[in-house]
Amino acid sequence: MTRTTITARYGAHYSGLVLLTAAAAWAWVALSRGDMGSRTMAGDLPAFMGTWTIMMTAMMLPATAPVASLYARTVPVHRAPRMIAFTAGYVLVWAAAGLPAYALAVGATHVATAHPTAGRAAAAAVFAVNGVYQLTALKDFCLTKCRSPIGLLLRYASYRGPSRHLRAGAHHGAFCLGCCWSLMLLLTAFGVMNLWAMVGLAAVVAAEKRLPRGRLVARAVGVTSLALAIAVLWVPLLAPNLTGSGSGMNEMGLRPL
Repeated sequence: MTRTTITARYGAHYSGLVLLTAAAAWAWVALSRGDMGSRTMAGDLPAFMGTWTIMMTAMMLPATAPVASLYARTVPVHRAPRMIAFTAGYVLVWAAAGLPAYALAVGATHVATAHPTAGRAAAAAVFAVNGVYQLTALKDFCLTKCRSPIGLLLRYASYRGPSRHLRAGAHHGAFCLGCCWSLMLLLTAFGVMNLWAMVGLAAVVAAEKRLPRGRLVARAVGVTSLALAIAVLWVPLLAPNLTGSGSGMNEMGLRPL
């Protein structure tokens, strides 16, 4: 057995741990979504933050598993704790993003229930914001860091102190948030707890980061989102949570303001 084979096997092992965590989060979301609207969410910020964190763990970790594994393999010892801390720092960044997500979720519910007509305009704005951002240089810059993290890993080697692995994960998570925040914004249109929307967006994130033509995927998503910004004015079903035209509001489970 060659050294390369051993390295590849260990790399698959560490990636598998991250993917297993993501799979457990997906299982929880799938099994719990039936009562998240009526019981778990109920306009409760702590419950929302907990659920949001599990959602982001499910959606974001599959695309990040190779980076976490590579980070763990940059040293010969204590690889598992190193990878766990890195992944925890990454998830913490996305957990913090739950605060503005909560405000947007409550606001979306208010718009859909109190101002149905304004819901179409809000949906068009959400699609337009994502479409424009997908085509910006900032999106491309953050996506480049996520797709080719070697430079970041070299920087993390200079980190010192007991929290260095957590900091490294948080730093990488910040670039990932910069890359994908507008995609998560689409959940306000589809429904924050909409399982199919989660699956679709997770697939887009993975495609952007892992496919050879990931940048082309990002641009295609941007153009599609701009088209949806126009189409939703005539087809409100495209944004059920904001237009009240489908089950999206039930997926939210939030009381309007």
